[in-house]
Amino acid sequence: MRKDWFSCDGRGGAEPLASERAPENTGETPVPRSTRRNFLVGLGLGSLAWAMPRTALSEIAIDPKSARSGKNIVVSLFLRGGADGLNIVVPYGEDAYHHNRPTLRLLKPGEGDKRSQVLDLDGFFGFNPALADLIPLYRSGQLAVVHAAGSGDQTRSHFEAMNTMERGLVGGSTGPASGWLARHLATSEPQRTSPLRAVAFGGTMPDSLRGATDAIAINGLDDYRLTADDESAVRAALRDLYGDGKDAMSQAGSETLLVLDTLSRLDPKSYRPSNGAKYPKSDLGQALEQVALLIRADVGLEVAVLDKGGWDTHVAQGVSTGLLSANLMDLASSLAAFAQDLGPEMSRITLVAQTEFGRRLHENSGLGTDHGRASFMFVLGGGVKGGKVYAKWPGLEDAQLEPPGDLRVTTDYRQVFADVLLHSFASKTQDVFESFSPSPTGLFS
Repeated sequence: MRKDWFSCDGRGGAEPLASERAPENTGETPVPRSTRRNFLVGLGLGSLAWAMPRTALSEIAIDPKSARSGKNIVVSLFLRGGADGLNIVVPYGEDAYHHNRPTLRLLKPGEGDKRSQVLDLDGFFGFNPALADLIPLYRSGQLAVVHAAGSGDQTRSHFEAMNTMERGLVGGSTGPASGWLARHLATSEPQRTSPLRAVAFGGTMPDSLRGATDAIAINGLDDYRLTADDESAVRAALRDLYGDGKDAMSQAGSETLLVLDTLSRLDPKSYRPSNGAKYPKSDLGQALEQVALLIRADVGLEVAVLDKGGWDTHVAQGVSTGLLSANLMDLASSLAAFAQDLGPEMSRITLVAQTEFGRRLHENSGLGTDHGRASFMFVLGGGVKGGKVYAKWPGLEDAQLEPPGDLRVTTDYRQVFADVLLHSFASKTQDVFESFSPSPTGLFS
C-alpha cells in the first residue's frame, strides 16, 4: 500500500490516501470502489489463488513491428506529495527565486558548481540537472512543460488537493463524485471492445477512475494469474459458473475471466524493450515498462494511470543530491526509457504528469519547502508542440505572490487535461469537466 508520498496534511497531522478515506458527502449516490479481481477474490474459490509477485521485466516475445490497431492512448502520471515546481522547472532568470532560496536554489548556467547548475531551456527557465535524461525529448519537441499550473483548491491539504484534481474539479468538495477519466470513459465509445480499456497500476483504484465500470487496478500484470493444481479445470469450472448469467455477479466474473485470458497470452518476464531502452528497476520504471507491453500487445488499452510518491519535501530537500534529485532522476530515466522503447509509436500516445500543488517560494528552516499552490505539468508524446515552457508567468516578487508566499495559479490544470482528451479521443470535454469551458493551450499541433 502506498504511504510514501506524504508526511503531513498541511495542518500538522498525518493524512490517509484518498483510497483509504471515506468519500465526502456530495449529495450523490456513493460510487463503489472495487475491481473485478477483488470481486472474484471475495468469492473464496477453493483451490483458486492469485499470483502476486512484482516482476522485474526484462525481455519480450512480441514483435514491435507487428500490425496493431493504431488507436490513441493516454497515460496519466500523478506525482503525489506536492512536487516543488520551482526547483524542477526553475525560473532561474528571476532574481526573487535566488533571494528566497539562498540554500536550496539551483544555480544559473555557468555559475559555481556545474552539478548544481540548471539545464537551460529558454533563457529564463531551466530543468533541474537531475532531469538531464529529458533534455533530448524537450529539444526534439516531444516534451512540453506547463508552469504555474494548478487547481482552485486553497486548502493546501494533500488529500483535498489530490481529490480535487482527480475528480476534475475547480476546488472544494462539490461536484461529481466520479473521476475525470471515468467520466471520459463513460461518455465516449470504446475504440474497441476490451477488458483492458483502462488499467491503473498501484493495486487500488485511483480517484481519477472512480466510477469507471471498464477499469481494473493491479500492482503488476502478474496479479492476473491463476495458480491452481489444474488451471484448465478451474477455468472451465469458472466459465460454467459465470458463462451464461446475466446478473451483475455473472457479468463481473465473465469479464474477469476475459482479462485472465488476455493477460495469460502475455509473458512480462520475456519483454525486451526496443531501441536499446533500459527502464530503471523502480516501481515507476517497471509500471511504465508494463504499460509499454500492453501497448505492444494491442489489447485495446486506451487509458493507463500510474503514480509516483515521495514529493513532500518539508526537510532535507537537497539541491544536486537528496530526496528531490533522487525522485527526479527516477522520473526522467523512466520517461526517457518509455519514449525510447516505443519509438515511432509515441505518435499515438500522450503522457500527462501532474502534482496536486507546488511548494512555497521561501525555503524553510528544515532546508526544505512547505506546501504551496502552483506547480508544473509535463506533456509528452504524439502531436505535442514541445520544446517550450507554456507559462503565463505571474512573477515571484512579494506583490505577485499569493499569500502567504506562493506561486499563483495562472493555468487551470483542466485546460491541459481537456486538450489531452480532445487531441487523443476528440472527447466532449463538457461531459467530463462540469461547468468549465477550456481555453486551448496550444499544446498540440
